[in-house]
Amino acid sequence: RELYAKIAEAFGIAPTEILFCTLNSHKVDMQKLLGGQIGLEDFIFAHVRGETKEVEVTKTEDALGLTITDNGAGYAFIKRIKEGSIINRIQAVCVGDSIEAINDHSIVGCRHYEVAKMLRELPKSQPFTLRLVQPKRAFDMIGQRSRSSKCPVEAKVTSGRETLRLRSGGAATCPQPSEFEEEASQKVDDLLESYMGIRDPELASTMVETSKKTVSVQEFARCLDSVLGEFAFPDEFVVEVWAAISEAREACG
Repeated sequence: RELYAKIAEAFGIAPTEILFCTLNSHKVDMQKLLGGQIGLEDFIFAHVRGETKEVEVTKTEDALGLTITDNGAGYAFIKRIKEGSIINRIQAVCVGDSIEAINDHSIVGCRHYEVAKMLRELPKSQPFTLRLVQPKRAFDMIGQRSRSSKCPVEAKVTSGRETLRLRSGGAATCPQPSEFEEEASQKVDDLLESYMGIRDPELASTMVETSKKTVSVQEFARCLDSVLGEFAFPDEFVVEVWAAISEAREACG
């Protein structure tokens, strides 16, 4: 919030105008979201509020096909759209859109997992309305003319494993996960989809990373509670996650 306030002050806008920031890219590139430490040579690009739009969605399946994240300052937005999913078939919905309201109920100030829970609990076969705010598109005219897609092609991917890591002493890097991390994160992500109704590869990776410091399901549960306590995962779900991670560890040696 402090960073957003300083950026807004420098440009004479309200902090609430900033939806999210990317590092070293003006594009709505979800692989370059700002997070962690910032290097001295890094550039921050603030993506501000653009047009507001409303779309009607009918939930014909349990999962909508969204991965949601938030900026830590009150705005939840769409990070990924799964190919072939319900949302993917709605052309007006794009990666980078901030979710402002669900059925006229404002969700500004909610964390991404709270929004995910709301969407998961919506009844099937009953239409609902999403009010979205798209980021202003700056510098788009500079891109190649052949790439005229409404949404960045690179953002509609099914894998979220190349998570941006920032180092205090240098540029951002995207380290490649190990075979175990890939396998375990996929299994945990599948469980998250069945539990929350929406995939969250970053959360899955965090849970796998937390498991590395533990040797038993009880210890794992305690660590999860200290790191991700706000999710309030039920005991049976934690046991399933531990079993899935253990299975991936054995399979990968």
